[in-house]
Order: sequence, then C-alpha cells, then structure tokens
Amino acid sequence: MPKMKTDRGAAKRVKLTGTGRLRRRRQNRSHLLEKKNSVRTRRLAREADFAKGDEKRVKRMLGL
Repeated sequence: MPKMKTDRGAAKRVKLTGTGRLRRRRQNRSHLLEKKNSVRTRRLAREADFAKGDEKRVKRMLGL
C-alpha cells in the first residue's frame, strides 16, 4: 500500500499542540476590521479548537 499523503492546505492551517489537540484560526479576522469592535477582533485573534465531528477528518488529512 502506498504512503498516505498529507493534505498540505490543511497542514498550513492547523496546529497540533503538545498534548495532541488540534487548533485553528478563527474566521472574520482578515479584512474590514475597522467596522468590527475591538472586543470582537481580540476574541477572533485567539485560536480555537475544532468541533468534535471535524477532528477525525482533520486528523486523516494530516496523516495522524
């Protein structure tokens, strides 16, 4: 059986922590920031966990 290839697009967007959790960036933080209030932009700056249903799929993409 051939080697499993890592989905490079997913690998650039997902970070695996030391404890094995998958982290991602939040949406709505790239442009048009002037109209969004500062509380919202600070909240969007933090990394988020994946939903439980997506975690299995993302791990497959990363070859874990």
